[in-house]
Amino acid sequence: MSNTISVATFPAQAWRNSFANLGDAFFTRLQPQALPDPYWVSRNHSLARELGLEENWFASQEALDSLSGNCVLPGSEPMASVYSGHQFGQWAGQLGDGRAILLGELLTPQGQREIQLKGAGRTPYSRMGDGRAVLRSSIREYLCSEAMHGLGIATTRALGVSGSDAAVRRETIETAAVVTRTAPSFIRFGHFEHFSYTEQHESLKVLADYVIDNFYPDCRDASQPYAALLQAVSERTAYLMADWQSVGFCHGVMNTDNMSILGLTVDYGPFQFLDVFDPSHVCNHSDNQGRYAYNKQPNMAYWNLFCLGQALLPLIDDQELALAALEPFKTIFPEALENKMRAKLGLPDSLVEDKELIEQTFSLLANNKVDYTIFWRKLASFTPQSGHEGLRDLFYDRESFNAWATTYSQRISPLDASARVKLMQKTNPKFVLRNHLGEEAIRAAKLKDYSKVETLLMLMQSPFDEHPEHEKMAGLPPDWAASIEISCSS
Repeated sequence: MSNTISVATFPAQAWRNSFANLGDAFFTRLQPQALPDPYWVSRNHSLARELGLEENWFASQEALDSLSGNCVLPGSEPMASVYSGHQFGQWAGQLGDGRAILLGELLTPQGQREIQLKGAGRTPYSRMGDGRAVLRSSIREYLCSEAMHGLGIATTRALGVSGSDAAVRRETIETAAVVTRTAPSFIRFGHFEHFSYTEQHESLKVLADYVIDNFYPDCRDASQPYAALLQAVSERTAYLMADWQSVGFCHGVMNTDNMSILGLTVDYGPFQFLDVFDPSHVCNHSDNQGRYAYNKQPNMAYWNLFCLGQALLPLIDDQELALAALEPFKTIFPEALENKMRAKLGLPDSLVEDKELIEQTFSLLANNKVDYTIFWRKLASFTPQSGHEGLRDLFYDRESFNAWATTYSQRISPLDASARVKLMQKTNPKFVLRNHLGEEAIRAAKLKDYSKVETLLMLMQSPFDEHPEHEKMAGLPPDWAASIEISCSS
């Protein structure tokens, strides 16, 4: 098969649709609901090229209609999958794709990629919802999934956003949109919970075998493949949490139905990259108990993995073996985070005292309420000989900074300065998707000006580059940014 998708349409043979072969217990077949008079808000041409889509097709009316739910691509098999889950620590029972419709799995030069329309209409799992997404949330997901990819963090991605003037009611009347998402798979912890809690153990086994055979083939050779699967997922999740923590990313709804079995960042509802470094920051206005605060995310990930382990117990059939499969998380996460932070500090080697230096750095940032991203980016220009005025100005307690700077200077003095700077500049991004940047793009998009979306997309795809013409977007957030409230409706 050619590595390029046909100009006219996706050829039927490009679709694999292996999830559709699992059986009717896993999904409901349905057609997307047409989006009235759709128009492009933005297209991710970089991702389209990676998927092998020809530019002529991606620019066509057919592409717009197909990725807005207005026509069905030949060879695809639209469906919504069923899953269950724990939401904010409580068992929520059956959930499922309430506004996401899986078109199928496309065979691409990058391998299997599921294509999913989010906001393409009501499904049997919509739980009284309208099945629609709004422009605001679609832009946020579109930009943030690409921002995470640009940072090198495992994530779902988005191929484009189409909009419509059709009205959608949330807290206020908004306009509808559809975001086209891609991932090797959108299977979540909640899929396993669904079949375990409803005692459909044969279907649970079918699902686990599918995930092992398609995504974790090495587990098949283990003495207990399902325990090996649990361990592999635990390890991937540990690395994902280290990545989140290192860049100051907060996921506002870390429920088990929002946890990827592949260790991907999935479901960008309420999220935030930290401005001021506050370890207890809660980005979701709906999270009244602070369950998913920034500093609680690793523990919440482990809690979710424990739930996954419980769901897999009918297949593992040994509680101690299941618990042992979770243990690697406890060592991999702190080691991975320490390695990430050491690189952010520009330290190519490991010394025993580095752990204390990292802890001191976190305390210094928290106590002085320092902007997280700006600090790390400016730190690359730090030298033991300089006066550090530009960096010191971020701190109101200058003496505490001076004490820290002395310790840091001693640590980096023997290192090659040029190599250290290069390491830091490719580890500490200049640009992240701050809430106020997303809000500005959304406000402009509501007026049919999509230029800010395009600019942010470009910056998020290359966040470590200087982009001097967009220096303002790397600066401190405006005062009004602190008043932005992001909730589960976002």
